[in-house]
Amino acid sequence: MTSSADARSHPEAFANDDVDGGPDQPWRDPALPVDERVADLLARMTVEEKVGQLRSIWIGGSATGDDLAPHQHNLADETPSWDVLIGDGLGQLTRTLGTAPVSPTQGRATLARLQAELVAGNRFGIPAIAHEECLTGFMTLGATIFPAPLAWGATFDPGLVERMAAQIGTALRLVGAHQGMAPVLDVTRDLRWGRTEETIGEDPYLVGTVGTGYVRGLQSTGIVATLKHFAGYSSSRAGRNAAPVSIGQRELSDVILPPFEMAVRDAGARSVMPSYSEIDGVPTGADAGILTDLLRDEWGFAGTVVSDYYAVSFLELLHGVADGPAQAAALALAAGLDVELPGARCFGAPLLDAIRSGAVPEGLVDRAVTRVLRQKCELGLLDPDWRPDRAADDGDVLDLDPPQARDLARQIAEESVVLLGNAGTLPLPGDARIAVVGPLADDTTGMLGCYAFPSHLGRNFPELPTGVEIRTVWEALGAELPGAELTLATGCGVDSPDRTGLAAARSAAAGADVCVAVLGDRAGMFGSGTSGEGCDVADLRLPGIQEELLDALVETGTPVVLVLLSGRPYALGRWADRLGAIVQAFFPGQEGGGAVAGVLAGRVCPSGRLPVSMPRESGGQPGTYLTPKLGRRDRVSSVDPTPLFPFGHGLSYTRFAWEVGGDVPAEVETDGVLAVEVTVRNVGDRAGADVVQLYLHDPVAQVTRPVVQLVGYAKVRLEPGEARTVRFRMHAELTSFTGRAGHRIVEPGEIELRLSASSADHRHTFRVRLVGPERKVGHDRRMTTEVTVG
Repeated sequence: MTSSADARSHPEAFANDDVDGGPDQPWRDPALPVDERVADLLARMTVEEKVGQLRSIWIGGSATGDDLAPHQHNLADETPSWDVLIGDGLGQLTRTLGTAPVSPTQGRATLARLQAELVAGNRFGIPAIAHEECLTGFMTLGATIFPAPLAWGATFDPGLVERMAAQIGTALRLVGAHQGMAPVLDVTRDLRWGRTEETIGEDPYLVGTVGTGYVRGLQSTGIVATLKHFAGYSSSRAGRNAAPVSIGQRELSDVILPPFEMAVRDAGARSVMPSYSEIDGVPTGADAGILTDLLRDEWGFAGTVVSDYYAVSFLELLHGVADGPAQAAALALAAGLDVELPGARCFGAPLLDAIRSGAVPEGLVDRAVTRVLRQKCELGLLDPDWRPDRAADDGDVLDLDPPQARDLARQIAEESVVLLGNAGTLPLPGDARIAVVGPLADDTTGMLGCYAFPSHLGRNFPELPTGVEIRTVWEALGAELPGAELTLATGCGVDSPDRTGLAAARSAAAGADVCVAVLGDRAGMFGSGTSGEGCDVADLRLPGIQEELLDALVETGTPVVLVLLSGRPYALGRWADRLGAIVQAFFPGQEGGGAVAGVLAGRVCPSGRLPVSMPRESGGQPGTYLTPKLGRRDRVSSVDPTPLFPFGHGLSYTRFAWEVGGDVPAEVETDGVLAVEVTVRNVGDRAGADVVQLYLHDPVAQVTRPVVQLVGYAKVRLEPGEARTVRFRMHAELTSFTGRAGHRIVEPGEIELRLSASSADHRHTFRVRLVGPERKVGHDRRMTTEVTVG
């Protein structure tokens, strides 16, 4: 046998015909069925080698100063060393490039070296699955930073998001990664939650269709997509991160679960990450009803379930349902969780001891290992010709921010900007005196979500460059309007109490023809920002003294254009009638400055639509539009929850006319199809895009139903004078809901379909009666409306 050093340089030399890892063993044969290969390999493994495939290591995870994950440093110290772990093999490598600021070329070389050492160090020569974060692009220094997921939702364009995800997957492949920790399919339920920025929106149909597009795009490149966070995470009490979830089975089934179900069934998602939260006292990471009965037995999911970081340990340390790491491992395995991330505190020596003592049946380990090995086999990691340096390209410098990626980032940013209101102030005149004011006017912070590399690691590396070119609104607006006279004033910080800049900002606004106030958030982690993971808020007021700044600007009498660069919507009711215009951009990424400036200057005709409602008041607004009648304004309560701008709202610089066509029958069977069509014409003088939204209203049902819910949409791009016809074919199964008996039904009776410009702006209504028997439907039901635009 070759020496260890030789094997690390030439890992193929490690395997020979005399050992179980030899190239002639059946499990190495790509011609054999995957299940046959996995069974052959499993039968050859010791229990230590099996457990090795269920654990991971985060090299450098305890060396970055502050925690990037809850309790990171205390728990990272309990993970065995690299040399100890690789002897029995390893399931996953955690964030080799996403933990410290290394160049893509260096990171790729490091990952290849680690894989070579791992292959040489274990008896079978099995590499690890390398995973990275990829929510707003591949989260590593120098990779394209795309808009945050709320911005994806604002585009109302799953195809565009699919293209973005394919570009992200390509970047991951270039460095040798195999799995991406995205998308987040949590449906927004409380806007105070810090991770609102990571969600796609407050409607399960929008989240499901856009999220499914992301999964398709990422997995088209061979990268495993990981659905997060399964399930109920966004429904925590008071919007507090990882707080207990108070939710009924019906809300869980009809609002929270459909996006995950859609991504599993229609996009073939290959991995799922359970939520940190508990539902009715049971943490999801230890809930067999969710992870096995529902996910696998009912939905047919065949991929891997990987823990959120330290979530297995949290069963002991935070939830108190286990008395130590061994019991935590036992609970998670029994529930259906396969791999512990990011380390091996529980799925290491404690699990081995529990197996040897008989406390954990080895059959549970075999079940999980089979799933892990199947995925490795599907990824080609068990093939005899796999090489750790295959991702390298003759030593070339690696570019993870190529022109085509930047162009996609620009397009998504431009299509996600939402024009909420406009009193004729926009577009800005090309020769105006413009005061550009606010903490984010000349700061790139407001472009980046909490899972963008600079936001995620910036506090640990204060001198960290952004790694990509990012223009501020100030810089981009100057380029868009070279003939304008621009004046800059910061006014205040994002969340600083310092008022010394207010006077200068007020003076700049008073001396201008128009003032552009750029306000919003700074994304961070666990309290280091005003938005992001662990950055929850008590109410929906603008952070810091930004409201005081806005008051000062409005009081000058100069028309004020409010630009929000944020991770959540904020309550703007007190200024709604006093502003010249309101523009919302949800962390629009590295090209966001140009996108916002393009809208302000008129180069870009805005086409974004709100994926979440914009509240009027800062309190009494934890809910969303998806509510029954008593969740809306009513005389029985003194609190008016009506939003300032509803879900789906957005204005344009051109005008559109709608004309309904075709005949909608008065009756349709409960297993039939409803067809609705509308012709959209651009009657303005410039190109633009309209978003036609189809809503369902169910006036009488056996349980309370949302007043309206989205069941279809189409983004229609039109030149001046051009017309296109949108055709919706909605199966009656999209009217289904969880009935009193606890299963999903299509109920006969009267319904309404509403062609709408938002969840509150209904242009045409069609009343239809569903006839025939009540139908019980399941996982094979239709979940999307067929849409054609011609």
